[in-house]
Amino acid sequence: MLKRTMCLMFVFALTMTSACGPALASTTAKETVIKLSDTAVTVDGQAASTSSSAAVYTGAEIVYYEDGQDSSYGEGTAADAHSAEEADKHTVVTITEPGVYRVSGTLSAGQLAIDLGEEAASDPNAIVTLVLDGVDITNTVAPAVIFYNVYEPYSSSEDLKGIVDLSNAGAQVILADDAINTVNGSYVARIYKEGTTKKLHKYDGAFYSKMSMNISGEAQGTGELHITAANEGLDSELHLALNGGKVYIEAQDDGINTNEDGISITSINNGYLYVNAGLGAEGDGIDSNGYLTINGGTVVTMANDRSPDGGLDADKDITINGGTVIALGTRNDATSSTSEQPFIELSFASTQAAGSTIQLTDTEGNEIFEHTAEKNFQSVTFSSADLQKDTEYNLYINGVQQQYTGNSFGMMGGGFGGNPPSGGNGPMEGTPQAGERPEMPDGGTPPELPDGETPPQMPEGMPTSPGGGPASEGQGTATEGGEGSTAFVITEATHSFSGISEATDTSGKTKVTFTVNDGAGIQSVVSGKKAVLSGVTATADVPDSDIQLTVTDVPSESYSETYLLSDLKNDFTQIMPEEDGQYQLVVAVVSSNKTYTGVSQWRFTIGGLPFTDVKSTDASYEAIKQLYESGAMNGTSAGEFSPDLPVTRATAITTLGRHLGIEQAQVDSFKDVAKDSWYSGYVGWAVEQGLMTGDGQGNFMPDTLVTTEQMKLILSRYVELSGSSVSVDTLFPSTMKETVSRAELATILSKL
Repeated sequence: MLKRTMCLMFVFALTMTSACGPALASTTAKETVIKLSDTAVTVDGQAASTSSSAAVYTGAEIVYYEDGQDSSYGEGTAADAHSAEEADKHTVVTITEPGVYRVSGTLSAGQLAIDLGEEAASDPNAIVTLVLDGVDITNTVAPAVIFYNVYEPYSSSEDLKGIVDLSNAGAQVILADDAINTVNGSYVARIYKEGTTKKLHKYDGAFYSKMSMNISGEAQGTGELHITAANEGLDSELHLALNGGKVYIEAQDDGINTNEDGISITSINNGYLYVNAGLGAEGDGIDSNGYLTINGGTVVTMANDRSPDGGLDADKDITINGGTVIALGTRNDATSSTSEQPFIELSFASTQAAGSTIQLTDTEGNEIFEHTAEKNFQSVTFSSADLQKDTEYNLYINGVQQQYTGNSFGMMGGGFGGNPPSGGNGPMEGTPQAGERPEMPDGGTPPELPDGETPPQMPEGMPTSPGGGPASEGQGTATEGGEGSTAFVITEATHSFSGISEATDTSGKTKVTFTVNDGAGIQSVVSGKKAVLSGVTATADVPDSDIQLTVTDVPSESYSETYLLSDLKNDFTQIMPEEDGQYQLVVAVVSSNKTYTGVSQWRFTIGGLPFTDVKSTDASYEAIKQLYESGAMNGTSAGEFSPDLPVTRATAITTLGRHLGIEQAQVDSFKDVAKDSWYSGYVGWAVEQGLMTGDGQGNFMPDTLVTTEQMKLILSRYVELSGSSVSVDTLFPSTMKETVSRAELATILSKL
């Protein structure tokens, strides 16, 4: 039961300055002084009470996972269990009333617990402020510090979109200036409520709170908290904020975890955070089951270097608005483009060794960033106020310049790898072929459109194909060792760089390229089918033990597998994903090979759409997905659909023909339609059926844009010809403008 007083017991003031200033936390209320000791815990100079009715008492039984239990007890294994003898060695110091508590001293086997009763969560006065002023607590069976019941200002179902203010949370922690605080803690595996499989207890972190927790520094921000964890380090079941002081975490699993799915927010606003996580079998540096928001301070995180974990991991947005961030891992989760501060994400083609020095400079040689990695890594996220958009940077590993072969938009050196899903029909629309686009007739004036329509002008700034028409639609070709670039330029849309390896021109090594599936690349597939990787071939005799394969999702969120070719033993199913998504395969020579260097990469999709410019929330998403998966429409590249790009006559009739599954008919009556071009068979069909005509002068004008009225006329003719009862006007969205865009074409045809 929550203990209440007749008057306000304390006034707590917590002030947090901006991300650029020092953390400031102060208490104006009377402090209760707790001194920990293995022999005698004191409270305000007196021996601590053993009565649970006291504000502070010792002697509570510790919650731990008991050994000798069957499966009805909980989900723990023998490795999670502890004997009663081991548990009984621990002294539990429990705080039961609101207030400010300054704690110092040592418990070599103990726990500091805060429990204001089950009613505390809804009581705004149920706030406990722990001022850690030189504590040293070790617990081998459970968390060393735990908040059970205090005020919770937020609902566990309220989505705050990554923004949280915990200044009035019930769990407040202040790191006293100049104090060194040490917490060595264990965890409690899931224990069931008796007779059920519902959770009674489960506390994964060495420093743990069941309620939202706020951690700050004192006035100077010089206090330190060192956490060593047998499992996870610093955990909150809802939200967590770091506002100042210095926090160092070494954890067998995740360094920090906030664990309410889709809701939790880890917010870093100031101070210094160092995390070395994943010292066991797995573990992320910072793992939020909801959002991760970094507004200031300095953050250095490392993850497990043998599992697909990252220094930064969040199920929802990772947003960097300020501070300095250095995150290393096998695969860092993607940072949101809505971040207010520039950031750069570096994905190396092969694992980089512990001890490697990463350096980023501008073109004048000024150092922007330098860091020596303590663990192996393949992914780096860096952000600071010194990083600028639209500025060229050079990247070095141990003084050797690096290059990349892919960025946020896709691959370099010839496009993406991968093909449309199985069932795709024909090559990309608009690909120029020899002799395909002859010059216009003499006179310089474009011929008239059928039915007297005037051709609209190409919008200013529209991307064009080499033949001069609008950017073509198509399937990409595999990037088998395309030339890389050493110019790392962050723009509004480009933050991520992949396939990073030693620059070919400066490494002195022989360049190697790779092919997969006998040069066919990786075929994208529809939902429910598996993308196939059956073999890798190199252009030089590189040992299989020096060829690394990495598959990640794009953007990096939830999938990463890395193997040496020798370890796969021709069983490539070990590395290939099965869930719907867009993926990237990188094949590279390991960085330690003294003779060879080289990277090749491919993108492929399983279900869904592979395009970064089409979101699942877009009104046209399902229509585009339908036509893409049927093979009626591809992309303008493997990573872009270009939904707003106007449609040409060639693309319109080809897409319609593919969608209807018609039998193509070649035509030789037009001077500007090359025989056997990607659209010629559909032009022949359209003319044969009376859906479209030329200009009467021997020209079809395949590159001319289609207006809304022209598209209505084409479909009216088709409806009449086919005997369909559909009303053509209902196919066209009321928002359509003069010309038909690619997204609008997909929307229209999906209704046929």
